[in-house]
Amino acid sequence: MLLNLFNEMRAAKVPVSVRELLDLHHALQKRVVFADMDEFYYLARAILVKDERHFDKFDRAFAAYFKGLENLDRHIEALIPEDWLRKEFERSLSDEERAQIQSLGGLDKLIEEFKKRLEEQKERHAGGNKWIGTGGTSPFGSGGFNPEGIRVGDAGKRQGKAVKVWDQREYKNLDDQVELGTRNIKLALRRLRKFAREGAAEELDIDGTIDHTARDAGLLNIQMRPERRNTVKLLLLFDIGGSMDAHVKVCEELFSACKTEFKHLEYYYFHNCVYESVWKNNLRRTSERYSTFDLLHKYGDDYKVVFVGDAAMAPYEITQPGGSVEHWNEEAGYVWLQRFMEKFKKIIWINPYPKQAWEYTASTHLIRDLIEDKMYPLTLQGLEEGMRYLSK
Repeated sequence: MLLNLFNEMRAAKVPVSVRELLDLHHALQKRVVFADMDEFYYLARAILVKDERHFDKFDRAFAAYFKGLENLDRHIEALIPEDWLRKEFERSLSDEERAQIQSLGGLDKLIEEFKKRLEEQKERHAGGNKWIGTGGTSPFGSGGFNPEGIRVGDAGKRQGKAVKVWDQREYKNLDDQVELGTRNIKLALRRLRKFAREGAAEELDIDGTIDHTARDAGLLNIQMRPERRNTVKLLLLFDIGGSMDAHVKVCEELFSACKTEFKHLEYYYFHNCVYESVWKNNLRRTSERYSTFDLLHKYGDDYKVVFVGDAAMAPYEITQPGGSVEHWNEEAGYVWLQRFMEKFKKIIWINPYPKQAWEYTASTHLIRDLIEDKMYPLTLQGLEEGMRYLSK
């Protein structure tokens, strides 16, 4: 039923699988939507598209299949598709609108005059009664008062009097640099996976059961196996307070996604730069602290370490003893970061500020140097790059 739509998706480079096509078929069989094209559009997009970056490709493939539109990437040589204009105009006009067009000599006359003025006009025009522009009485333009014209664009206030509209609509590609929601963060974090079957045998092993049953001459021999789990171990350290208050929401989303995706997850908080102690409960951070030395000895070097912070602070908070804004630190912040670098094989720093803003703070340069330039922005692309590095 929907094979041609599936082919259009593939042709448009939408990464859609047969499994997703079958899911769409199943949803239609269950009448999740019925006899409504708009509802079917949203259902199909929700099932077939797993990444917002492909929404524009999906729209083009959907339109090409259901509306018979040509590939939007083809070059359109004609300035105005006359057949389209004529047929579409005539089909949707009321009797009153047809009479208004005839007062100008008919639709052919109107289109001819429109093309002629496009060729003659060399600059923007506002007001007047001839040129294509805004706010005038010419039959061509936007925001004017002629009751029998073609609206071109959307620059002026609409009067609701245009016979038809000629408007070039521009769309912006979805940006993979924007801050993320929890769902997209989960998708990006899934690049950091290493599966293994460990623990108690709690999952039915279908292949093993078939094999052993066949060996036992058809006598059912059920086999169990451990559940397949992500064995990656992650140590997450969040900068909290101060300038990070503006990024609480996105950090909460990242934290939530990490707790879902990683079974072996440990997390701690610090402020600006890591020093001799960290904490887990911000309400008790003055009374319940954990020694950073103990942390370095507790977790093995197989843990992947992710710092999350804006790296924006006074440089002496990194370079000098006593640089902390909250207490007297006996050792400089850079000493502790070096210890992390010596202990753990893979460390990255996730920065919620856009990458272009990093150049304006000296402390960000210092942090990037200390972690060997493994700093990534908190965007879809940044997270994917960071997870790709950690998974190597």
